[in-house]
Amino acid sequence: MKTTYSTQMDAAKKGIITKEMLIVAQKEGMLPEELREKMSKGKIVIPANKNHKNLDPEGIGEGLRTKINVNLGISKDCNNLEAELLKVQTAIDMKAEAIMDLSNYGKTEVFRKKLVEMSPAMIGTVPVYDALGFYEKELKDIQGEEFLKVVEKHGEDGVDFITVHAGINQETARIFMNNPRLTNIVSRGGSLMFAWMHLNKKENPFYEYYDELLDICQKYDMTLSLGDACRPGSINDSTDASQVIELITLGELTKRAWEKNVQVIIEGPGHMSLDEIEANMILEKKLCHGAPFYVLGPLVTDIAPGYDHITGAIGGALAAAKGADFLCYVTPAEHLRLPTLEDMKEGIIASKIAAHAGDIAKKVKGSRNWDNEMSKARVSLDWEKMYELAIDPEKARRFRESAVLEDETTCSMCGKMCAVRNLNKVLNGEDVNII
Repeated sequence: MKTTYSTQMDAAKKGIITKEMLIVAQKEGMLPEELREKMSKGKIVIPANKNHKNLDPEGIGEGLRTKINVNLGISKDCNNLEAELLKVQTAIDMKAEAIMDLSNYGKTEVFRKKLVEMSPAMIGTVPVYDALGFYEKELKDIQGEEFLKVVEKHGEDGVDFITVHAGINQETARIFMNNPRLTNIVSRGGSLMFAWMHLNKKENPFYEYYDELLDICQKYDMTLSLGDACRPGSINDSTDASQVIELITLGELTKRAWEKNVQVIIEGPGHMSLDEIEANMILEKKLCHGAPFYVLGPLVTDIAPGYDHITGAIGGALAAAKGADFLCYVTPAEHLRLPTLEDMKEGIIASKIAAHAGDIAKKVKGSRNWDNEMSKARVSLDWEKMYELAIDPEKARRFRESAVLEDETTCSMCGKMCAVRNLNKVLNGEDVNII
């Protein structure tokens, strides 16, 4: 008799290796049984909604390559569906593993359904963003149960993971109010839930009706990404009482989700100085029982608007090296505007570099192979191979070909003084011939 299962986690607990597990294991060079075992304990997730039919599954978690997410979506100020869909296709072409639809205005359902239909990458959303337009009500007038109906709709539409700010309950809010911050609450979803609680003098509905939320997630096998409403919005606010009490709550909610076989990701900072990042990775893994950690950045300084893809990549590389499993990209437009197509490209490249650097440091299987192949191409002065291996082949080719070269085998920085050229010649018994 064939054993049935409700979610990927349920299958893992029952000893079943799903087709999604087999695909991920092959991609990662991990034994399927090892992958299944880690999934049964919540240390690895495969976000895979039953209704996302063309998904190319990816794993997130312990021992796997660090994955990146790209944020997209329409807003009231930039309500251009076609422009966002072009970004979607570009992100897919650049092999981003995940795309989050953060749309909060206009044709959100149209965009979301098109996104799921065209994307082999896993799709995430933040249902609370959609609630105001869904009901055409002001925030305070939405009933608690109505938030869950939006979650259900996203499940029906094939969303693979949802960010829900269930940890900003009345107790977390009390701690926040008693411990003033420089930048208060900067999470958009977190601020909406805090405002709803404050205006209605009620408990966060995602916390109050958490069991019902889990039932919806189980129904569609949506992974629950537990949002960090109290993530620090400045390096001044990191690792404070609000952030830590929420993380403790998220750890408790993680265990409740696992009891219902719902996969969980934990979201994290935010802005944070370099010296706090390692401790925060340890803290999350301890308090949230080894659940995969999903971080925005972290941005390691607050002074670089226009360059926050760099501040985020610095923090992201260290976070990944110390245990983060999933990086949300940061673009040069962070804090300034909705990213353009070029902003998005720069953010993707920066995050992919950070993720790969982290994988090398935490010794993910095979992570150095790419670098070793590039080094072989460089020592051979094989420019075509270098372009092929580059994380951004077009830019690498354009930079070199923009120079006027005396020696076509080298670049314009060293010319015939190129160390690689001259060592190759000497070791082959040839004269160097620089002049």
